[in-house]
Amino acid sequence: MTFNTAFIHVFEPGDADQHPLLLLHGTGGNERDLLDLGHAAAPGRGLLSPRGRVLENGMPRFFRRFAEGKFDEDDIRLRSAELADFVTGACAEYKLKKPIALGFSNGANIAAALLVLHPDVLAGAVLLRAMAPFKSMPPSDLSGVNVLLLSGAQDTMIPAPESNRLAAHLKQSGANLVHQTLPASHGLTQTDFTLITNFLAAQE
Repeated sequence: MTFNTAFIHVFEPGDADQHPLLLLHGTGGNERDLLDLGHAAAPGRGLLSPRGRVLENGMPRFFRRFAEGKFDEDDIRLRSAELADFVTGACAEYKLKKPIALGFSNGANIAAALLVLHPDVLAGAVLLRAMAPFKSMPPSDLSGVNVLLLSGAQDTMIPAPESNRLAAHLKQSGANLVHQTLPASHGLTQTDFTLITNFLAAQE
């Protein structure tokens, strides 16, 4: 199978017996943004980090939006399918187990969309400052999938009802969800890092 992808990406190999991390950056980021976090939080795991293919005022994203918090849901479905194909092809090319997504902001939202639309692609997920990507979340079976969702109590970009709605859907879908709301804004804190590290250490 030939690995064809339109995603600019970085792959750093790691322990083949462990699930690698699929690193998904926030708006304006790139394929290198989360590499240091990946190395520090999960030493030894492989890292697969694509760059979002949508540009918003020159800033890479993983899907289009009409305004802050108002998403183009048709584009989310299209881009989720493209990303799922990329991940499947990359796993075959690099001989990887299914990855655990580690996404921040826009990257966490596309990871949430992957979970519900393409549940077979991921082995789990760490969702940092995420919200429900769809007004009506699609039904999905996430039985046995481990998910960590970290929200910020002072996050002005992610309304608490939307992160809570995502959490409720993941639980209803059968995911083993840990959802914590931290005394933080949209940016990450040392507490985030500790929780991410501990969560990933408990995964195979």
